[in-house]
Amino acid sequence: LLKKIFDGKSLFNNPKPVGLLKKILTLSANRDSLILDFFSGSGTTAHAVMQLNAEDGGNRRYICVQLPEETDEKSEARKAGFDTIAEIAKERIRRAGAAVSGSLKDGQRVDTGFKVFKLSESSFKQWRQPENGADLEQQLRLAIDSVAEHAAPKNMVYELMLRLGCKLTSPVEHKNGVYWVTDEDTGKRIALLLEAADQTLIDDVIAAAPAKVVALDKWFDGNDALKSNTVLQMKDAGIVFECV
Repeated sequence: LLKKIFDGKSLFNNPKPVGLLKKILTLSANRDSLILDFFSGSGTTAHAVMQLNAEDGGNRRYICVQLPEETDEKSEARKAGFDTIAEIAKERIRRAGAAVSGSLKDGQRVDTGFKVFKLSESSFKQWRQPENGADLEQQLRLAIDSVAEHAAPKNMVYELMLRLGCKLTSPVEHKNGVYWVTDEDTGKRIALLLEAADQTLIDDVIAAAPAKVVALDKWFDGNDALKSNTVLQMKDAGIVFECV
């Protein structure tokens, strides 16, 4: 089956059979279960979850965890451009999802989308206990702009979601320079200002009436008046406001 998915190429040794995983899920989980596979390999669990949902109308979800184990340099997988097992799994889930979606009957819907995360350095500079006066001064200077040099807005979005207690599966929308997060549990909207902050943008965000607004302090660029007015405007509108 895996060779068929990858156009006849043998990219992974001893993959788990989809049928076996489906049998295990049928016996041990219900239609709304969250399935966790800590050794996901080629992504068979994700494939089985999507296929089983298509067969019985379930709403199962999955979390697949895989170390970025490198493929053998002489392997067919490496020749095909897959440097790690995790890369094989991601492509397998994409192709399996497309196949499942293509087999659906009229009116039938199955969510085959997925997000990929990897362990990385924080997008924000970390406070370190200073050992002397010079170190303290340096730490305070770093705190003026808390964003790390390597940080990208999309990465900051998900790190802030974790800090705010939102699930990583919460919907995220990028619109007019604002990242909008809808808390999956409460339905409340959070606005993240990670690319710019000016009066026009702030007025537009307030008009949208989110439950909370989080902005990068650096975008106020030392404009204390704008920052103070923003705090007051948010308070008057009943919006929780935080600066990072």
